[in-house]
Amino acid sequence: MNVKTQSPAAAPASPDNASAIEDQPESFMSFLWFLAKLLFAVLLFRSFVFSPFSIPSESMLPRLWNGDYLLAAKWSYGYSDYSLPFSAPLIPGRIFASEPERGDVVIFKHPVDETDYIKRVIAVPGDTVAMIDGQIMLNGELVPREPMAEFEIPISVNTGCAWGGDEATNADGEAVCRYTRFRETLPGGPSYDVLDFGNRPSDSYPPKIIPEGHFFVLGDNRDNSRDSRFEARSGDAVGIVPQENLVGEAAVIMFSTDGSAEWAKPWTWFTAARWSRIGTGL
Repeated sequence: MNVKTQSPAAAPASPDNASAIEDQPESFMSFLWFLAKLLFAVLLFRSFVFSPFSIPSESMLPRLWNGDYLLAAKWSYGYSDYSLPFSAPLIPGRIFASEPERGDVVIFKHPVDETDYIKRVIAVPGDTVAMIDGQIMLNGELVPREPMAEFEIPISVNTGCAWGGDEATNADGEAVCRYTRFRETLPGGPSYDVLDFGNRPSDSYPPKIIPEGHFFVLGDNRDNSRDSRFEARSGDAVGIVPQENLVGEAAVIMFSTDGSAEWAKPWTWFTAARWSRIGTGL
């Protein structure tokens, strides 16, 4: 049996339907309020928990490469205006302050131009630091430094072969740059690799006592780093860094790229990634 169907005539709007129509503006405002709360939560997270930073140079080779993106722990040394977006002047002084330890990889504001820099802490308040032919002397004792196998890094858009390196081809046929590498061990045990290419004027530094509230930093790529060995200048060396300029402690590499990705070629977003570096702790 065939049953005919008939479309019902449009019914007048019920009170419930009218209510739904009237609620639309309120729903849009609720969505905006949700976005505002989400933005506030993100700002809190970036200000007080973790914040992302990128590595734009090779001054921290071999540990950090140009094209690395890392997360910095914001709680390690306390909080100040520099912890907040745009360095908003909302925190008096530094709260929950603690000093960095020798060997920490720290992010701080440049003492002159307030841009973000990243270096390794070598000396803390009260330490006497000097350098003799590229070797650190800390409180009258030479910091042990042992030769290591050469450091090898693939040549890419983000990483060339700077002064002191030798271009070569590895077993896979890739163009690489090889650098002389050493292992340095600070008092108390922190150990890390550094690059050094021979005696340079910056390899000698007269003894200096680090004043209270300051710390002495070096780049791991010793001959390609403008650090505490030089007077602080805008866009250049950082000098002796005030503790109040600390932003956070480098924690983990969350992404790394060799710079070869192109927006118009989505597959290069994956081929450019340095997958083996992602998730590496610092």
